Amino acid sequence: MTDYKNVKYKRSTITLSGATESSPAEGDVWYDSGKFYFGTSQSMSNVWSTGGNIGTGRHGLAGAGTQAAGLCMGGQDSGNSNVTEEYNGTAWSAGGNLGTTRRQLAGAGTQSAGLCMGGYVSSSSNVTEEYNGTAWSAGGNLGTARSNLAGAGTQSAGLCMGGEISGAAESNATEEYNGTSWSSGGNLATARLGLAGAGTQSAGLCMGGQIDGVGSQNATEEYDGSSWSSGGNLGTARNYLAGCGTQSAGLCMGGSPGATGTEEYNGTSWASGGNLATGRYLLAGAGTQAVGLCMGGYNSLTVTEEYGVDTGSYDALFNGQGDL
Repeated sequence: MTDYKNVKYKRSTITLSGATESSPAEGDVWYDSGKFYFGTSQSMSNVWSTGGNIGTGRHGLAGAGTQAAGLCMGGQDSGNSNVTEEYNGTAWSAGGNLGTTRRQLAGAGTQSAGLCMGGYVSSSSNVTEEYNGTAWSAGGNLGTARSNLAGAGTQSAGLCMGGEISGAAESNATEEYNGTSWSSGGNLATARLGLAGAGTQSAGLCMGGQIDGVGSQNATEEYDGSSWSSGGNLGTARNYLAGCGTQSAGLCMGGSPGATGTEEYNGTSWASGGNLATGRYLLAGAGTQAVGLCMGGYNSLTVTEEYGVDTGSYDALFNGQGDL
């Protein structure tokens, strides 16, 4: 046990949700919500906790942003939806409606600079829209119309991959967005639909998905801005899952058939993370590996969950005021 009288305290920006650091060392000290905390030698783990419900329950929706500033759009409830909602870390509120009502679309970017692409209208769509924090406007169309695709990156440097071309054919197409138009990127090695994406346009990540007639996939691929290469396989093959994070710190969650499993990627291999409280597929994800967010899912769920360090891993030392 550390002798705290002799600890040389260091300034730390860590919060209990793990927003800036997921593994504090024994002897670290930080301030959060009126209390000072010391790191202990206890094992640190990430878990899901309940967040505020989305206002309109749906599945096949898309997500973007962060845990403290999340965005979700589209999906399906009684029919295709154009609903957009914004998350402030506690509750969802209504945002501007999509111009094109659709489900099984992909999302990327932030709450104030969002991007969505593709999806299913009456068939697979090539529509792209850009969000400015208030309203959606038309962006450049995808070169390949598809639904059940995955997205990553930002509004000005977006990435999409895979998906379903009308007629139930899996796509291996990758496209890159420059804020105005899409251009072709390197094809996926494994064509698939219902996959998840994460990362950036120059360091992308995709995982899971489905090949009709073959079933759920465990394949992971990494993108370098030009071509895809094989990464470590998922521990559990799954489709219609959600993803977030980066190529070196990825997170995936849920998937068919109603899986609760979460996995964390370190740039080489996947390891089990904390289980979702509500198993589901056709859900949406956002945020990072350390501070993740997921919402919705089949069948028209309103459930939101937040991912972060288990606060039970920390010992509150004393109440206090001010900063270190």
